[in-house]
Amino acid sequence: MAAACYAPAHAADTLKIGVVATLEGPLSTLGEDAVRGVKTALKAVNNMAGGRQIEVIYVASDATPDSAVRAVRKLVEEDKVDLVIGPVSGDEGIAIKDYAKTQPNITFLNGQSGAQDTTYRNPAPNFFRFTADGAQQMAGLGSYIYDVKGYKKIATVGDDYSYPYTQEFGLVVEYCSAGGEVTQRFWPPLGTKDYSSIITALPDDVDAIFVALGGADAVNFVTQYVEAGGKAKIVGGAIMVDQTVLSAKGEAKNALIGTVSAGVQADTWDDPKWQAYVKAYQDAFPPDQRFPIPSASATTYYDSIMAAFTVLNQINGDLSDGQKKFRDGLKALTLDAPNGKLHLDDNRQGIVTNFVTEVVEGPDGNLATKVVKVVENVNQQLGIDPAVFATIGAPSRDVPECKKYK
Repeated sequence: MAAACYAPAHAADTLKIGVVATLEGPLSTLGEDAVRGVKTALKAVNNMAGGRQIEVIYVASDATPDSAVRAVRKLVEEDKVDLVIGPVSGDEGIAIKDYAKTQPNITFLNGQSGAQDTTYRNPAPNFFRFTADGAQQMAGLGSYIYDVKGYKKIATVGDDYSYPYTQEFGLVVEYCSAGGEVTQRFWPPLGTKDYSSIITALPDDVDAIFVALGGADAVNFVTQYVEAGGKAKIVGGAIMVDQTVLSAKGEAKNALIGTVSAGVQADTWDDPKWQAYVKAYQDAFPPDQRFPIPSASATTYYDSIMAAFTVLNQINGDLSDGQKKFRDGLKALTLDAPNGKLHLDDNRQGIVTNFVTEVVEGPDGNLATKVVKVVENVNQQLGIDPAVFATIGAPSRDVPECKKYK
């Protein structure tokens, strides 16, 4: 049975925003910081946008599609929100994109979720993603580890769902085009606690292991890999070197120093807008209730909701006519975000700035990422001819093949 189509019904001078975040499950630390990102943005605009007072309703998911749809259905059908921000996880994003098609009166802005299919295949006209998908987040990394670090042969380990598939897609396309070899791929389930069987099976003759795990999974894997005497260098997926992981204590912390990765931000970037954003985040929460530096979860949610606020101010909060002015404004917007300029393609997918990074230890003893290279205007086709890109196939356990694409 098709879902009923809902329209907001509340005071015209109130803007009602629903936020979906993974506040339960193995990615809960990401969801908690996503909420901090939203609250940092709200403080920056004094809780007003387009001349309207903002009311925010937060709902929890657990990184599964069903939980995300339940959460967003509550926001739209019970709470009658005007806009939805979220989610965190890749499979959640695909599920919410599909739900968005049943709710043409509501605008959905992605949070952090990075599955390619959320926008590349069968996109929803009312779903907007100002951040990178997982493949875009790897831009610059494959060629860097091959040409500069000299890693000629790697194995990969990633959580078994759409976002890590998409991250590996971006890495493999670039790394194998540069001449690199991927020998084996391992896909443990999300929420795995014991990685001993995978660690035992990892090949000894590789220069590095690409690890596309996040949250508790990343900490567990690195800790167990070190304890097992693992010697290969680690190359990180985007959330592998996020503050949600780098703030962990114990053996995992020391093992991550020197890890190269790529993603939507570099913690210690000296750009003034980035530094101002970091300070705003730090000032918004006591030190024991936040990370030393905002995670990518905080930053992506901050960017998305600030894109909404920017356009709402441009159109004086006018969400009439099925939110047409608002959506037209989002399509035309170039957001001068703390982590670089962001704008949208015809599928409402972000064309982004990306950062190749290395994990370093700061003078305060905290780990952070420093800039190795900034890659601007990264599109969803990764600079590959669109016709060629379309033939690669959807990211999966064994797609893409390791071969030259460009």
